[in-house]
Amino acid sequence: MQDISPKLVRPVPKLNTGHCVLRLPEPAESPAVVAFLKKNRDHLANAGPAWPDDYLTEAYWVNQLTTNLLEFEEERSVRFFIFERSNPEAVVGYANISNIVKGAFHAGILGYGIDKDKEGRSMMKEALQSVITYGFSALNLHRIMANYQPVNERSGGLLRSLGFTVEGYARDYLLINGRWRDHVLTSITNPNWMP
Repeated sequence: MQDISPKLVRPVPKLNTGHCVLRLPEPAESPAVVAFLKKNRDHLANAGPAWPDDYLTEAYWVNQLTTNLLEFEEERSVRFFIFERSNPEAVVGYANISNIVKGAFHAGILGYGIDKDKEGRSMMKEALQSVITYGFSALNLHRIMANYQPVNERSGGLLRSLGFTVEGYARDYLLINGRWRDHVLTSITNPNWMP
Protein backbone atom coordinates (compact mmCIF):
# COMPACT_ATOMS: atom_id res chain seq x y z
CA MET A 1 0.00 0.00 0.00
CA GLN A 2 1.27 3.47 -0.85
CA ASP A 3 2.42 5.61 2.09
CA ILE A 4 -0.01 8.53 2.24
CA SER A 5 1.00 9.82 5.69
CA PRO A 6 2.22 13.40 6.03
CA LYS A 7 5.91 13.82 6.84
CA LEU A 8 6.22 15.02 10.43
CA VAL A 9 9.13 16.49 12.35
CA ARG A 10 7.82 15.80 15.86
CA PRO A 11 7.91 12.15 16.96
CA VAL A 12 4.40 10.70 17.10
CA PRO A 13 3.57 9.42 20.61
CA LYS A 14 2.60 5.90 21.52
CA LEU A 15 1.27 5.37 25.05
CA ASN A 16 1.22 1.93 26.65
CA THR A 17 -1.04 1.03 29.57
CA GLY A 18 -1.86 -2.28 31.21
CA HIS A 19 -4.60 -3.16 28.69
CA CYS A 20 -4.24 -0.59 25.92
CA VAL A 21 -2.01 1.07 23.40
CA LEU A 22 -2.88 4.66 22.48
CA ARG A 23 -1.56 6.08 19.24
CA LEU A 24 -2.36 8.32 16.29
CA PRO A 25 -3.32 5.99 13.42
CA GLU A 26 -1.89 6.49 9.96
CA PRO A 27 -4.35 7.40 7.17
CA ALA A 28 -4.02 3.87 5.78
CA GLU A 29 -5.62 2.58 9.00
CA SER A 30 -8.93 4.26 8.22
CA PRO A 31 -10.74 0.87 7.86
CA ALA A 32 -10.13 0.11 11.57
CA VAL A 33 -11.53 3.50 12.60
CA VAL A 34 -14.58 3.10 10.37
CA ALA A 35 -15.24 -0.41 11.75
CA PHE A 36 -15.16 0.95 15.32
CA LEU A 37 -17.52 3.81 14.47
CA LYS A 38 -19.97 1.63 12.55
CA LYS A 39 -20.14 -0.84 15.42
CA ASN A 40 -20.70 1.97 17.95
CA ARG A 41 -22.85 4.32 15.90
CA ASP A 42 -25.85 4.27 18.24
CA HIS A 43 -23.66 4.17 21.35
CA LEU A 44 -21.70 7.31 20.36
CA ALA A 45 -24.54 9.24 18.66
CA ASN A 46 -25.22 11.48 21.67
CA ALA A 47 -21.58 12.14 22.48
CA GLY A 48 -20.80 14.77 19.86
CA PRO A 49 -21.98 16.76 16.86
CA ALA A 50 -24.16 15.13 14.22
CA TRP A 51 -22.03 13.08 11.86
CA PRO A 52 -21.71 14.27 8.26
CA ASP A 53 -23.14 11.97 5.58
CA ASP A 54 -19.69 10.63 4.62
CA TYR A 55 -18.47 10.15 8.23
CA LEU A 56 -18.52 6.36 8.04
CA THR A 57 -16.44 6.17 4.86
CA GLU A 58 -12.77 5.35 4.52
CA ALA A 59 -12.25 8.43 2.33
CA TYR A 60 -13.48 10.69 5.14
CA TRP A 61 -11.15 9.03 7.64
CA VAL A 62 -8.11 9.05 5.36
CA ASN A 63 -8.55 12.82 5.26
CA GLN A 64 -9.34 13.12 8.99
CA LEU A 65 -6.40 10.97 10.12
CA THR A 66 -4.10 13.08 7.93
CA THR A 67 -5.55 16.22 9.54
CA ASN A 68 -5.06 14.68 13.00
CA LEU A 69 -1.35 14.15 12.30
CA LEU A 70 -0.94 17.70 10.97
CA GLU A 71 -2.73 19.15 14.01
CA PHE A 72 -0.40 17.15 16.24
CA GLU A 73 2.61 18.52 14.35
CA GLU A 74 1.30 22.06 14.95
CA GLU A 75 0.52 21.34 18.65
CA ARG A 76 -3.17 22.11 18.13
CA SER A 77 -4.40 18.67 19.21
CA VAL A 78 -3.38 15.12 19.93
CA ARG A 79 -6.07 12.66 18.89
CA PHE A 80 -5.27 9.20 20.20
CA PHE A 81 -7.17 6.09 19.24
CA ILE A 82 -7.23 3.25 21.73
CA PHE A 83 -6.19 -0.25 20.70
CA GLU A 84 -6.51 -3.25 22.99
CA ARG A 85 -3.18 -5.00 23.59
CA SER A 86 -4.77 -8.39 22.94
CA ASN A 87 -6.05 -7.21 19.52
CA PRO A 88 -3.69 -4.41 18.43
CA GLU A 89 -5.26 -3.86 15.00
CA ALA A 90 -8.80 -3.09 16.25
CA VAL A 91 -9.82 0.36 17.51
CA VAL A 92 -11.77 0.20 20.80
CA GLY A 93 -11.97 3.90 21.63
CA TYR A 94 -10.47 7.36 21.39
CA ALA A 95 -9.03 9.93 23.81
CA ASN A 96 -8.22 13.42 22.53
CA ILE A 97 -6.80 16.65 23.78
CA SER A 98 -8.04 19.24 21.32
CA ASN A 99 -8.25 23.02 21.02
CA ILE A 100 -4.80 23.34 22.57
CA VAL A 101 -3.88 26.93 23.34
CA LYS A 102 -0.51 27.96 24.78
CA GLY A 103 0.46 31.55 25.66
CA ALA A 104 -1.23 32.70 28.85
CA PHE A 105 -3.59 29.68 28.86
CA HIS A 106 -1.59 26.45 28.32
CA ALA A 107 -4.76 24.36 28.17
CA GLY A 108 -6.71 21.87 26.09
CA ILE A 109 -10.04 20.04 26.09
CA LEU A 110 -10.28 16.31 26.78
CA GLY A 111 -12.69 14.21 24.73
CA TYR A 112 -13.16 10.44 24.83
CA GLY A 113 -15.33 7.49 23.87
CA ILE A 114 -15.12 3.71 24.27
CA ASP A 115 -16.58 0.69 22.52
CA LYS A 116 -19.94 -0.23 24.07
CA ASP A 117 -18.61 -3.75 24.81
CA LYS A 118 -15.57 -2.38 26.70
CA GLU A 119 -17.43 -0.17 29.19
CA GLY A 120 -16.93 -0.98 32.87
CA ARG A 121 -13.52 -2.63 32.39
CA SER A 122 -11.39 0.35 33.56
CA MET A 123 -9.86 0.64 30.08
CA MET A 124 -10.96 4.25 29.65
CA LYS A 125 -9.67 5.29 33.06
CA GLU A 126 -6.34 3.68 32.25
CA ALA A 127 -6.23 5.39 28.86
CA LEU A 128 -7.18 8.81 30.21
CA GLN A 129 -4.59 8.63 32.99
CA SER A 130 -1.94 8.17 30.29
CA VAL A 131 -3.35 10.96 28.10
CA ILE A 132 -3.47 13.40 31.04
CA THR A 133 0.10 12.54 32.00
CA TYR A 134 1.15 13.07 28.38
CA GLY A 135 -0.69 16.40 28.25
CA PHE A 136 0.96 17.64 31.42
CA SER A 137 4.47 16.39 30.65
CA ALA A 138 5.05 16.26 26.89
CA LEU A 139 2.70 19.13 25.98
CA ASN A 140 3.39 21.14 29.17
CA LEU A 141 -0.29 21.98 29.63
CA HIS A 142 -1.35 23.69 32.83
CA ARG A 143 -5.07 22.87 32.55
CA ILE A 144 -7.06 20.09 30.91
CA MET A 145 -10.80 20.67 30.73
CA ALA A 146 -13.50 18.04 30.24
CA ASN A 147 -17.24 18.56 29.97
CA TYR A 148 -20.02 16.02 30.26
CA GLN A 149 -23.78 15.94 29.95
CA PRO A 150 -25.48 15.74 33.38
CA VAL A 151 -27.32 12.56 32.34
CA ASN A 152 -23.98 10.83 31.71
CA GLU A 153 -23.27 9.84 35.32
CA ARG A 154 -20.69 7.28 34.23
CA SER A 155 -18.58 10.00 32.61
CA GLY A 156 -18.96 12.28 35.63
CA GLY A 157 -17.79 9.51 37.95
CA LEU A 158 -14.84 8.73 35.69
CA LEU A 159 -13.70 12.36 35.66
CA ARG A 160 -14.02 12.64 39.46
CA SER A 161 -11.96 9.47 39.88
CA LEU A 162 -9.24 11.07 37.72
CA GLY A 163 -9.11 14.19 39.91
CA PHE A 164 -11.23 16.57 37.82
CA THR A 165 -13.03 19.34 39.74
CA VAL A 166 -16.46 20.67 38.81
CA GLU A 167 -16.19 24.33 37.85
CA GLY A 168 -19.66 25.11 36.63
CA TYR A 169 -22.82 24.19 34.78
CA ALA A 170 -23.42 25.50 31.26
CA ARG A 171 -26.91 25.53 29.78
CA ASP A 172 -27.26 24.76 26.05
CA TYR A 173 -23.47 24.41 25.93
CA LEU A 174 -22.84 22.15 22.93
CA LEU A 175 -24.83 21.15 19.86
CA ILE A 176 -24.93 17.37 20.27
CA ASN A 177 -26.53 15.30 17.54
CA GLY A 178 -28.70 18.25 16.47
CA ARG A 179 -29.81 19.44 19.95
CA TRP A 180 -28.30 21.97 22.37
CA ARG A 181 -27.30 20.12 25.54
CA ASP A 182 -26.39 21.27 29.05
CA HIS A 183 -22.92 20.30 30.30
CA VAL A 184 -21.09 20.09 33.59
CA LEU A 185 -17.71 21.85 33.22
CA THR A 186 -14.69 20.29 34.90
CA SER A 187 -10.92 20.62 34.83
CA ILE A 188 -7.71 19.32 36.30
CA THR A 189 -4.56 21.40 36.65
CA ASN A 190 -0.91 20.44 36.45
CA PRO A 191 0.77 20.89 39.86
CA ASN A 192 4.20 20.55 38.24
CA TRP A 193 3.76 23.04 35.40
CA MET A 194 6.93 24.89 34.49
CA PRO A 195 7.14 28.05 32.34
